[in-house]
Amino acid sequence: MEINDIIIRAEKETDYETVHNLVAESFSSATHTDGDEHNLVDRIRKTDEYIPELSLVAVYEDKIIGHIMMSKVYVRDQIGLALAPLAVLPEFQRSGVGFSLVREAHKRALKQGYGFSVVLGSPGYYSRFGYTAASAFGIKPTFEVSDEYFMVCKFDVNVLEPGIVEYSKAFGL
Repeated sequence: MEINDIIIRAEKETDYETVHNLVAESFSSATHTDGDEHNLVDRIRKTDEYIPELSLVAVYEDKIIGHIMMSKVYVRDQIGLALAPLAVLPEFQRSGVGFSLVREAHKRALKQGYGFSVVLGSPGYYSRFGYTAASAFGIKPTFEVSDEYFMVCKFDVNVLEPGIVEYSKAFGL
């Protein structure tokens, strides 16, 4: 597979079941998971924080092989994004699909005027996209987590005042 052969597009309603199964399969062997990521995607779609234009799929040879979702979060009076989840079918992991999905989601988020994104994940992976410890900006989650795993990426250097991130109720936080 060549990364140039992948098409990234917004998901369609007809993709929902495929995405649900893809997310479940991609997290089935993950080290850090609560096993609920596929249901989280379904729950987010039913909220005001869902942004259809920022729920993207990666398609290879007419098959959906990856998915990324970004939904609204709030820090005081600022609206940003949460990157959650990012999923790639196991046989396509470590081939650049996730990288391409994150880059495209960031590009589209910036075009839509969002200034930042938060993520709970591996610093080794997400630092490649400009994510750094959120605590460095005075950004805190509503849950307990090691500083290095809760990160923020600023798309616009002029945004993001210190505060607590409020996620969609779909996250159950």
